[in-house]
Amino acid sequence: MGETSTAADKNGFQASAWHFAALIAGNVALALGPWLVRLADTGPVSAGFWRLFLPIPLIAFLAWRGRTPGPLDRRLALLAVVAGVFFALDIASWHVGIEQTRLGNAVLFGNSGSVILMLWGLIALRRAPSIREGAGVLAALAGAAILLGRSLEISTATFIGDLFCLFAGLCYAFYLLPAQKARGVLGQWSVLLLVCLVASPLLLGMAVAAGEPVWPGEAGWTPVLLLALSSQFIGQGLLVYSLKHFPPLIIGMALLTQPAVAATVGWFVFGEMLVPLDVLGMALLAAALLLARTAPPARVPNARPG
Repeated sequence: MGETSTAADKNGFQASAWHFAALIAGNVALALGPWLVRLADTGPVSAGFWRLFLPIPLIAFLAWRGRTPGPLDRRLALLAVVAGVFFALDIASWHVGIEQTRLGNAVLFGNSGSVILMLWGLIALRRAPSIREGAGVLAALAGAAILLGRSLEISTATFIGDLFCLFAGLCYAFYLLPAQKARGVLGQWSVLLLVCLVASPLLLGMAVAAGEPVWPGEAGWTPVLLLALSSQFIGQGLLVYSLKHFPPLIIGMALLTQPAVAATVGWFVFGEMLVPLDVLGMALLAAALLLARTAPPARVPNARPG
């Protein structure tokens, strides 16, 4: 830890043991989200509604405390609204996928937006990918092909679940692009508040249209309350507290604890056994995510909201 801290200090990063603990704890909290989605006896999209709706008062309080003086920039607020629409699509698709595939796959494919953003950054800069970036794209394609092939071997249901999670990763990339622009001026919590205010009614509408149960049943409120606190408040709050203290490489490596935790939960709780080929696919996709999150053209140190 001493060598890492010294190296970080030379680059302007001031990280303590508390910051590192917050970084890891935030990722663990987000990684438990898919498990809680399965525990909730609402529909998967309904669980997404509750996870965004319930913490709105806490997020609103934090947004009020961190507000900047002056009138609200309407253009940036519109960007946050657009981000909210894509976030609703992301959460809806991801939660449906979580119900149908393995937890490790869900987290890896749900974070695939990082690779998409890396490619977007290269297109914006109008240059060819470097060796590292090209290796990241190839690793992502190879890992995704292995995991999709394994899912199709297990059942068509898990294959479709993977596709839902991949679509969620695409929507997550288009959520981050406008959200990042708005966040620089409006602040993290103000943007998150606007996103929740836009996305939660959209999710409720989708859940009702799909005929899902919205109100918790026999499982009670515990799963949805824990989902809301862990994914939208604790996980994001700890990451906001810790991210600025670490270089992108450390952040990228820490974010890879999410699929590891999710796969472990899937193994112990749901008996989702992994064979060596699964591990290879996960390792390739995880390596691609790490390269994408640390690549210069598309620095996106934000974890998905669980």
